[in-house]
Amino acid sequence: MGATIDWLRTTTPGLLVLCGLAIAVLLIAIIKVKLEPFVALLLTGLLLALAAGLPIAQIVGTPLKAGESLLETGFGGILGHIAVIIGLGTVLGAILERSGGADVLTDKLLKMFGERGAPVAMGLLGLIFGIPVFFDIGIFVLAPLVYVAAKRGGRSLVLYAMPMLAGLSMTHAFLPPHPGPVALGGLLGVSLGWLILMGFVCGIPGFIAAGIVWGTYIGKRVQVSVPEEFVPLEPEPESSGGSGGTAVITKSPPSVALIGGIIAIPLVLILGATFGYQLLDKDSTLLQVLTFFGTPAVALLITVLVAFYLLGIRRGSTVQELSTITAESLKPVGMVLLVVGAGAFFGKVISATGIGTALADTMSAAGLPIIVLAYLISCGLRIAQGSATVAIVTTGGIVAPLVAEQGYSQMSIALIAMAIAAGSIILSHVNDGGFWIIAKYFNMTVKQTLQTWTVLETILSVVSFAVAALLFSIV
Repeated sequence: MGATIDWLRTTTPGLLVLCGLAIAVLLIAIIKVKLEPFVALLLTGLLLALAAGLPIAQIVGTPLKAGESLLETGFGGILGHIAVIIGLGTVLGAILERSGGADVLTDKLLKMFGERGAPVAMGLLGLIFGIPVFFDIGIFVLAPLVYVAAKRGGRSLVLYAMPMLAGLSMTHAFLPPHPGPVALGGLLGVSLGWLILMGFVCGIPGFIAAGIVWGTYIGKRVQVSVPEEFVPLEPEPESSGGSGGTAVITKSPPSVALIGGIIAIPLVLILGATFGYQLLDKDSTLLQVLTFFGTPAVALLITVLVAFYLLGIRRGSTVQELSTITAESLKPVGMVLLVVGAGAFFGKVISATGIGTALADTMSAAGLPIIVLAYLISCGLRIAQGSATVAIVTTGGIVAPLVAEQGYSQMSIALIAMAIAAGSIILSHVNDGGFWIIAKYFNMTVKQTLQTWTVLETILSVVSFAVAALLFSIV
């Protein structure tokens, strides 16, 4: 028995078995037993940590100090980044919905593309908005438009959500100024210009295959309704609480230009900070200003305040009505945060077992072509610990010495970087915080999220890598 436990805890095959069993238990608990995902994630994470032999102090801390434990850093690491963003993004979405702004934008898109082309329009929206903003921010800002399109079209939410998510995921993984590609530029010594060019060349085919082709196919087969708490309300005769006590902004719908301008505010502020950091002196006052206002939480707060005024107060709403809308919109956020935090904790425990490092070391010794090796290491790290950025940065550090030895051209190095980026998004599953954000925001069960989002990410990964590998073999 002791030898078996030691094998499970210290060898690569043993760690694979242990983590595989933990994931299987988690899926059974959620899908078969119907345990709430937050509870199942927390329980399975603790059991895995104990089974892997991690010290109790590392898992939960001590009675006097728990701030550096896996439990608190797992929850705190992700929630510290997304909690404020989710809250502000949800409020902004509510204001856009209640003012009629989401309807206005959706009408414009449907007129341009037609109802049949609405999923394509959502995909392009995700692709464009995803360039300057982080993946999760894009979801929070664009989700209301997806809800309205699905409600208007009377079809599954999956049909409209998948193309949008593919656009956001492609830009997040392949294009600067997102953290993973930018880190690869430094680790591999390749210019951001080549990364942007190859990011589009490799990522667009993957986006089309995963978002448009797969999204259309699976959207007709997995039926998901718009979550009731997020359904935009129809205007009532008076701008009051209404019979159900729900505040609605009921003046004439705002213009497309106004709504577009409000949505553009966080994009412009964040983009200004990103490019300012690349172009300006690090000690300049202008950069400090751009950094402050371009921080996602600050940028969204400014946007919410502008929306309060332009879509609410200036159109006759009171502060009390806006406060009611805010309070109502935040009600479903609590469970989203708990599930995402528990998912991050579960991923943190898997990472702490050492499975990622063990996989990387094993693959590095396999003697594969460098672009295949880079892809497989990135895939292994992504599947093992859930974070795309961690997979990118870790793989980049592993293959950087190999790349430097070969004297590759900038284009070839950029293609290796694309292979790493493609591997970092494969098979998103229960140890990925984004998995739980998507499941909750788009009203899907774990099984449905695996059927739709997990497959989408895998298609995006495989197709984009295939393009990168083909081009690498040519150049």
